[in-house]
Amino acid sequence: MAAGGGDPAASPMKTPSWAVRIRGADGEIAGAGILLTPDQVLTCAHVVDRAADRLMAEFVGAADHSVPAVRARVDGTAYVPETRDADGDPSGDVALLRLERPRPAEETVRLHRLSAPGREVRMYGFPYAYNGGIWFRSTVVGGCGRDGQVQLSPVSPGELASPGCSGAGVADSRTGEVIGMVLSGQLDQHGNRFSFMSPAETIARHLPRLKPHILGPTAVDERLLPTADGASRNLLDEPFAQRLAAWLRDDGSQVKISVVEPGDAARAATLSRAITLADRELRTAVSIDRASLDPPGTVPSAGGHDLAVDASGLTAAEIAERIAERIGLWQHPEDPPLDRIRASKTSLNLVVVGVDEAADPPSLLDLLDVLRAGGSRLLLVFRTAGDCHRRARERLLARPARERRARLVERLRDITGPLAEDLHERLAAVVPHGVRPLDSELVAAHAALAALLRTDDDRERDDEPDGDRHHDRDRDRDRDRDRDPDWHRDRDWGGDRDKDRRHDRDQDWHHDHDHGPDQDRRRDQDVGLDQDRWQARDRDRDRQHDRDDDPGEDRRKPARAPGRVPGHTPDLDRYELLADRVAGRLRAGVAELDRLRDRRDELAGRLRGYHVLHQHSLEGEEDPAVDDLYLRAHALLRTRPCDVRAAEAAVDAYTRRVEEHGGRDAR
Repeated sequence: MAAGGGDPAASPMKTPSWAVRIRGADGEIAGAGILLTPDQVLTCAHVVDRAADRLMAEFVGAADHSVPAVRARVDGTAYVPETRDADGDPSGDVALLRLERPRPAEETVRLHRLSAPGREVRMYGFPYAYNGGIWFRSTVVGGCGRDGQVQLSPVSPGELASPGCSGAGVADSRTGEVIGMVLSGQLDQHGNRFSFMSPAETIARHLPRLKPHILGPTAVDERLLPTADGASRNLLDEPFAQRLAAWLRDDGSQVKISVVEPGDAARAATLSRAITLADRELRTAVSIDRASLDPPGTVPSAGGHDLAVDASGLTAAEIAERIAERIGLWQHPEDPPLDRIRASKTSLNLVVVGVDEAADPPSLLDLLDVLRAGGSRLLLVFRTAGDCHRRARERLLARPARERRARLVERLRDITGPLAEDLHERLAAVVPHGVRPLDSELVAAHAALAALLRTDDDRERDDEPDGDRHHDRDRDRDRDRDRDPDWHRDRDWGGDRDKDRRHDRDQDWHHDHDHGPDQDRRRDQDVGLDQDRWQARDRDRDRQHDRDDDPGEDRRKPARAPGRVPGHTPDLDRYELLADRVAGRLRAGVAELDRLRDRRDELAGRLRGYHVLHQHSLEGEEDPAVDDLYLRAHALLRTRPCDVRAAEAAVDAYTRRVEEHGGRDAR
């Protein structure tokens, strides 16, 4: 039985009792529905439209194996037609039907709030030629549009939701709970197949009367909801709102740490607004239908977070239990929630407010570190920039960034070292026919590696006492200047022209790095600013950083203060993409050169075989013309790098003459 009564979709081997087949006035199947109460069926508004207001609900999973049919009508005003905004994003398309005669309570099912990213789900619909119904399997891809709808990817092409499936219940494969309703399926012009569902939270927003029939805790703690007074609603820290919205739209940053002090009403109201608008159930109609009236870039995506928790006074175990419940880890309740979370390998977008006000902040940081390592995205809000805040920055931002940078450095070293050596070895063996030039890719990899190493040196200097840093500045500048030519001279790929190209590329790659605090200071001194002014400016940057450790901040602020904690910078993203691209192209190039080298060896063996055959056929005589062909082919195969195409033509010419000579001897 499902929690709260009803039959869960626990077994795909049977027809669920809550699955409803809906026919219209013409007797054709118009769609599907979900029996939520003995006399109420949830379905899509377009199914009602297709049925021309004369609806017949048929219960294909009835306990007595009959298929009872009951007349139904729209339940009052519980009808929200599908609409589309200026961007074409759909909204609504839900309706509630009232049955003329009630069904047994044990046939009903409750909807369940459940974090859905990446989950495997199945739906029971009635497509053409399957009037009795059939299961469809899908995987949750993610949210789409401003209404909070969710995109599904069918497990196989034939499992795309088709006419007759609209209104079907979507059941989570792990828990068996019904977490949403199928809206439609789509096959686009590129052949991509997608289905779409409205999750329980979005349904609750459109039809608030259904909330008593929806189980599971809401995604947002009540303590995080906006206050009832209208004053706080008018407060907005627009830059902070834009950064929050960017993270909630998945700007690529895994962890964001901010400080909202108790007396900062504007930031507190801005945070509450962002959390509310990112929740599918709490999202307002204004933010959906008229998003342009909000300040630009301040409206987050629907479903931008899976859970928002107020940690004040809670233990790490209590928060872990809340997370486990939200992601459906109800199995083995005797196990600690942290163990269940770690074993599930499930990720979510988590907002935790008041991390430093938790009952045991160090244990909470342990939990957050486990979630981060498992791929979860974290928005963490502290009340003060104290010790807990600094430990979180080090553990969740600085250390992972250092580890990520170290992995990237090792990968680039492998690309510019062993992998490049493999390429050079092949290039020394054969002429690269059909292989695209890879010098620019290697130059870019060398430049990225040099930039990362310089960044590490800068960070080491920032960690030194000021006196040591100023004393060593000239020495380090000379060392940096000496380092750059090393990778230019590592391999001579194309003379001065290639060196010029490398220099231009290097300037592009390091543009973002040429605006550090030392460069800012030198530039300020050039225009007459004294030391006190730039020191004050650095203190302001540190203070702002303590308030909001926004990884995206670096993209908008060219200067970086000394000691700034490294976050998820765009340079690392770009360098990782570069490493992927260069490694892939180098491996492809090495594979193609290996093919050419194998062909060279094959031609050499063929030449030797025909040479022996020819020597036996001559019986002591000489044939200078054939010998010249042999010597030419032999010389081409011995030359390094070997021109395999030319060698192949020479070997073919020699073997043809040998075959012709042998044919004459036979005659």
